[in-house]
Amino acid sequence: MSGAGEEVVTAEEAGARLDRWIKRRASLTQGEIEKLLRTGDVRVDGTKVKANHRLQLGETVRLPPAITKPAVSAKPARSRPTDAADAEFLRGLIIHEDDEMIALNKPAGLAVQGGTRQGRHIDGLTEALSHKGHRPRLVHRLDKDTSGVLVLARTPAAAARLGNLFRGRDIQKVYWAVTVGVPSPREGQVRSWMVKGTGRGEQKEMMRAARQGEPGARHAITDYVLVSQAAQRAAWLALKPETGRTHQLRFHMQEIGTAILGDRKYKTAREVPTGCAPGLHLHARALVLPGGAATGRRRPLTLTAPLPPHMAQTFNTLGFIESEAGTDPLALF
Repeated sequence: MSGAGEEVVTAEEAGARLDRWIKRRASLTQGEIEKLLRTGDVRVDGTKVKANHRLQLGETVRLPPAITKPAVSAKPARSRPTDAADAEFLRGLIIHEDDEMIALNKPAGLAVQGGTRQGRHIDGLTEALSHKGHRPRLVHRLDKDTSGVLVLARTPAAAARLGNLFRGRDIQKVYWAVTVGVPSPREGQVRSWMVKGTGRGEQKEMMRAARQGEPGARHAITDYVLVSQAAQRAAWLALKPETGRTHQLRFHMQEIGTAILGDRKYKTAREVPTGCAPGLHLHARALVLPGGAATGRRRPLTLTAPLPPHMAQTFNTLGFIESEAGTDPLALF
């Protein structure tokens, strides 16, 4: 604190939205914060700003003295309280950690965030990994039934930097999938327009093909390459999404006639090979973060997640050998 009701933004919180920064210090609703900003009772470097203002290192935030005290939230907890077992569980998933991030190998079947009919989820457990008063924050998502690399930011500043990298497509992603059938050609790029369905029940949660210019339509691009195959029954593909649309990889694999094994939404009419494990066979194998000024890293960082048990079992059944993919996840492309 630099004075009564004033606080200087630290490096760990640089990049945070002002309203979220305030909520960590006071039990105020969003409406109450907006009012304080409109009246000028809260200012940044003496200037009135909006709630979505991104704080910069060294800026001074002036708060009314009455609210500069530890917040006692009147809101219900987002999930059950975390405990030592949660911390042990999450620690067992860590594949990389440093001052900026924690990377987990998310299990298939565990949701990333809460929602309808969701119970335990990653976002509800991250309190167990809090450090220096900061709870790790999600900076991207994986479907519930998709396993693999999931990145959490340790601080608001790290969340802002990493979030920008994900939104700007500066982070390269490689997924592994087992498909029913073998794609032709053996490698290529899938381009399509897709939009969220408007039907009833499950149809509302699925994407469908769309026309350019159709309301809500988004363009999606996926590169794929065949790593190995089991006759014409199944294939092991490496997938590299150039865009990040909901269900993009699952939708695109169904579009080219080789739906992902175990996908209960984007299904296939082909005969499924016997002896394969149940569950969606889609795994976020690797993330490659660039080096340079954008990340402050001297060289690129590759995060790699081991296969989940059900995919390892299917690999064994179909005769796929992981070493066939090599050690560089991007080399296949």
